[in-house]
Amino acid sequence: MKKSLLTLALVALTCASAGAKTDGQVYEPVDGVKIANQWILDRVHTPETYTKMGVCNTRARTATMDEGIVYVAHSEAKTIVVAPGDTVVAAVIYRFDAKTGEQLPDLDVTLNGRPYGTFLGVTSIGVDNFHHIWVAPMTSDLATKIPFYMLDKETGELTLLQELEKGDVLHRTDYLDVMGDITRQEATCTVMTVAYATADPGWTTIYRWYADYDDEFVGGFKGQPSLEITEFYPETKAGFSLAPIVKMCLGLDPEDIDDYYAGESFYIDCFDGAPTLYNFKGNLLDTFEEVDKALWPQSQPNGMIEFMLDNERYFAYVIADMNGNGHGCQANVCKYEISEDEDPSFAAMKKYWQIPADSLGKVNDTGLRVHCFAVENGTDEEGNEEVTLMTFKAYNGIAVYKIGRNVEGPDPGDEVLVGDVNGDGEIGIADVTALVSLILTTQQPTGDLLKRADVNQDGEVGIADLTALVAK
Repeated sequence: MKKSLLTLALVALTCASAGAKTDGQVYEPVDGVKIANQWILDRVHTPETYTKMGVCNTRARTATMDEGIVYVAHSEAKTIVVAPGDTVVAAVIYRFDAKTGEQLPDLDVTLNGRPYGTFLGVTSIGVDNFHHIWVAPMTSDLATKIPFYMLDKETGELTLLQELEKGDVLHRTDYLDVMGDITRQEATCTVMTVAYATADPGWTTIYRWYADYDDEFVGGFKGQPSLEITEFYPETKAGFSLAPIVKMCLGLDPEDIDDYYAGESFYIDCFDGAPTLYNFKGNLLDTFEEVDKALWPQSQPNGMIEFMLDNERYFAYVIADMNGNGHGCQANVCKYEISEDEDPSFAAMKKYWQIPADSLGKVNDTGLRVHCFAVENGTDEEGNEEVTLMTFKAYNGIAVYKIGRNVEGPDPGDEVLVGDVNGDGEIGIADVTALVSLILTTQQPTGDLLKRADVNQDGEVGIADLTALVAK
């Protein structure tokens, strides 16, 4: 028995992995709605774990979430020798269980069966409204097209959907947004991005492409791929500077599927402003002008998302990057307080929570400004609506929260990390050794030690838990 245990411990030397924690915060309910962190992997709460992982890299810039899995795209993640004299620095997609934070097997990204090694080749990753994952590379101001790919969620193989034509106006592009069905089987599809400038005042160009069922993508502005914006907030702005983000909004009627996924209004956020709302004609619809100054974003963050819960509209946006005064890569979650005959407006937002309450991190990310959010709507075991919200900031961390009326938050005093047998807050070789010693005592542990050591959650500690710990 001892020999078997020691063998397993040695095997664990090559596959030990640390787990995520929760942020340890208890968030007060607001208007009967609750929020609770499910897990967090970042510089503040799990620094020893996070900073040693491939996901902690400035080339791992964007993330999304679909069907209970978080996907993080890392360009040029590893070097692969395809053949003598043929080396590719290929992309990888990291995956995490959205419920537990457990890291799942990576996806090695390939194109036509070959490792995909384009410079910043998966700088943008997202999911459409029909559970298809897409990726796109950064393109320079010399590139005339943006390759747009669908990612196989099982194999990592890319399928080229189309090369999106920029037309006569050539600018750098980084971060895309997609609405509808990228396969054009169940709905139409719209793709948008904003021209990326490396200096103030920035460009005024936005790009948009549209594809009807089974058709190719064409320019989304009366057949043209680009439009020059003339309205900004503040009025002193003359362009969208430094890593602007666009996020399209769903329509009002889910039954009208073509209109619902048309993205006829959209938010834009950029380096030196706050989120603004536009329509597809480029008209400015709403700004932060009448918003309480305490809710204004600070220190150049870019990122936002809109979502629905119990037929009420919510808005999450990043309030500061790593340079924030008193903040570090945090977001506000707000609800639009509106009457039946009014439209949602920034001025009518009511702040619910700041997440995480104590930051993801405050480490310089070499100038990346994008902050990613993703949401999934679902129900709890009793059929009550709830939302899963992911927040991700490159080089600082990632966290997943549940929002709903029956969400229960953790008790920080009772929280344990399953697999952390020695209780040091991390999972590693020392825990394998501790578990071996515990099993050899033949006495069953109790209390928190039982919770930490019962890795397979069967109510007792034994050889099966050691096997589960090695796998973890």
